[in-house]
Amino acid sequence: MTARPPPLGSYQRRLIAFLSVATFFEGFDFFALAQILPSLRAEMGLSRAQTGVLIAVVNSGTVLAYLLVRKADQWGRRRALTVTITGYTIASLLTGLSRDVYTFAALQLLARVFLIGEWATAMIYAAEEFPAARRGMVIGVIQACSSLGAIVCAGVVPLLLATPLGWRSVFFVGAIPLTIVAIARRNLRETARFERAAETRGVARPSLLRLPRSPYRGRMLQLALIWGLTYVCTQNAVTFWKEFAVNERGMSDAQVGASLSLAALAAMPLVFFAGKLLDVVGRRLGATLIFTVTSLGVLGSYALESRAALTCGLVLGIFGSSAVLPVLNAYTAELFPTELRSDAFAWSNNLLGRIGYVLSPLAVGLAATYVGWGKAVSATAIFPMIALALILWLLPETRGKELEETSRPPQVA
Repeated sequence: MTARPPPLGSYQRRLIAFLSVATFFEGFDFFALAQILPSLRAEMGLSRAQTGVLIAVVNSGTVLAYLLVRKADQWGRRRALTVTITGYTIASLLTGLSRDVYTFAALQLLARVFLIGEWATAMIYAAEEFPAARRGMVIGVIQACSSLGAIVCAGVVPLLLATPLGWRSVFFVGAIPLTIVAIARRNLRETARFERAAETRGVARPSLLRLPRSPYRGRMLQLALIWGLTYVCTQNAVTFWKEFAVNERGMSDAQVGASLSLAALAAMPLVFFAGKLLDVVGRRLGATLIFTVTSLGVLGSYALESRAALTCGLVLGIFGSSAVLPVLNAYTAELFPTELRSDAFAWSNNLLGRIGYVLSPLAVGLAATYVGWGKAVSATAIFPMIALALILWLLPETRGKELEETSRPPQVA
């Protein structure tokens, strides 16, 4: 019988709260752009085509974040988190002051760079500062708070749009709590693992090709492919559901809003449990359950007919789109040594994996012009199953193992 892991210390509990608040507003900001688009389009005089270009420019910040994420291996986790939180706060405040679409696009691109940097650093903190028996749970809770932020954003933004400041108020409000977090981070410690690595090896300016030239190159490419395949489905699962429901199932805006809200609320308890599932049944079995549910949920939410059935499918689709992230975050953190961990996130997620994130909406939109949203998005449900096959084929079980064991070079693992 496995011994119950010791309770978390007071600092670890405060750290979970700190990281959860930071990622909560990462989710808030990501969903805010979609919420304010109609008002922004009206004020800036944007066409639909120009709006698409705007979204693509802003989303490119998730790829450019590569340059910032990898710096955590040089600066340290604490400094990286300080820079990313402060940078996002300033970018968000300035976004609210934008007077033209070019300034708005540039500031939101910059905000994305800082947000993804904060998200990746938070996951590294969770991996390095918590015991192996609770690592999956902590990563899952922190990631779930990002999804919770998106849900709160959906409820709050309509109220903010009705204020005299309109869409600008969304970015002012989004920055205030992160200002508080930026102050509270003064009690944040550097991770013990990074300090030990710095004492042992020193902290040098890392070469851009350090990871590709290391024994971990193959593992990085494997994870990049898995991230990219997963994003092809999850990036589009919720994004185009309103278009599909209104145009192909005849639902009203009010019905779509109600279904999305109900599905998101029903999915949230499951999302918070996803990380715990990884600690209980292991990464491989947990991935099998989560990735299978993701494919079934996306397929159901775009292929079924009745509103009730579609909403049930949407519950699973929303859960899966969020729950796959703790699985891949855990693997990306666990399979690389401390001195390469941030670089691994930067390469496998930001620079390579996000290719699927950025390009798949363009491909799905093009396909939808010929076959409709239902068939176009349903077809992406195969990609999580391909990603799962690669996980089961290529990646080891890491449940309950210390990072020093899981991060051994592949050839000697």
